[in-house]
Amino acid sequence: MKKIAFIGCLLVICATAGRAQESRQDISLSGTGIIEPFIGSSTDVQVSANRGFGAMLSYRFQLTPASALEANYGITYNNKLHYLISNTNNYLVNTRTQEISFAYVRSFNFRKFNPFVEGGPAVLILLPIRDAATTSLDVKQQTDVGGLYGAGIAYEISPSFDIRAEFRGIVTKVPTFDYSQLDTKRWYNIYYPAVGVAYHF
Repeated sequence: MKKIAFIGCLLVICATAGRAQESRQDISLSGTGIIEPFIGSSTDVQVSANRGFGAMLSYRFQLTPASALEANYGITYNNKLHYLISNTNNYLVNTRTQEISFAYVRSFNFRKFNPFVEGGPAVLILLPIRDAATTSLDVKQQTDVGGLYGAGIAYEISPSFDIRAEFRGIVTKVPTFDYSQLDTKRWYNIYYPAVGVAYHF
């Protein structure tokens, strides 16, 4: 009986040690930017925006040493979109943008440097901020579906931590905020550079 208990304890200890060495999960916190391109359209609506800043929380689960699944939640504040209609009417919308995205991540290991590429679906929730920077009270919250792509590099500073820098993009429709006058009938590519720290566990 004692031998069986001893063997059982050894198995539990070995399994726990094996899981600890695997380190198949990580969580990261990053500072992000949001850069939106100028858009002109056949509907006489032009759209431009200032740069915004925010943060992103990410979780990765390693399927293999070189591939992983990732989930992201990000938020940016005070991102002002400027709509110019027929070169006469100006509309400013101060926006808080939330991102929920999922991606497949493919990594390439070179000692402490780990470049990676990723891609997957994304949802953007755009919420107009009711302040002096928003000139139209008719704009409403909008949810857009798009595609996420990106590439970056992670540098291992210890077995538990790495620093990540990546250039991400989301392709989605130009928002109208449920206001037909702002419709460009166009898609655009939003750039989301990010730099952060990841913890492996």
